Amino acid sequence: MNVCTQSSEISVAPCLLKCHRGWSRYDVSGASSQQSLQSSFNGMSLQCRPSPRPRPCSSRSSSVQVVMMAKPSIQFIQGTDEQTIPDVRLTKSRDGTNGVAIFSFEQPSVFDSSAELGDITGFYMIDEEGTLQSVDVSAKFVNGKPARIEAKYVMRTPRDWDRFMRFMERYSQANGLQFVKN
Repeated sequence: MNVCTQSSEISVAPCLLKCHRGWSRYDVSGASSQQSLQSSFNGMSLQCRPSPRPRPCSSRSSSVQVVMMAKPSIQFIQGTDEQTIPDVRLTKSRDGTNGVAIFSFEQPSVFDSSAELGDITGFYMIDEEGTLQSVDVSAKFVNGKPARIEAKYVMRTPRDWDRFMRFMERYSQANGLQFVKN
């Protein structure tokens, strides 16, 4: 792989740009910018400036691919992160081939925004590897008002289990959660 730029100084957070011939590291900064990139995560405009001493990758390159680390999140309506931290219960079969994760959200924030944004469309766990999803979502009501959401994610293979555990590790680090074995 041809690396276009070497940088030992990073301003805020790095983003990697794929040029025609290789990867180039850019520093994200709100200061003077030469290039503006649109983020699909929350509509923010990112201002990127090249690191010191950049070498051009290709003068004919017209497309740019941005690789960024996404903050792990859970969503019930795509594009709207759930702010309530869930209680998560895990079960795994004795032979380790499958498992179930049950997420319980007490007074989830999706109830506050569902009127403006629409109905709950599923359960989405999003991180830098992609999206894990389930449609097994149920709401509990108390006195006619929504009080809790339970979502179930079924893992049918050891590979599914490993992928889920990687998501949970990232999500727990981002939200200060701990694993407690019962």
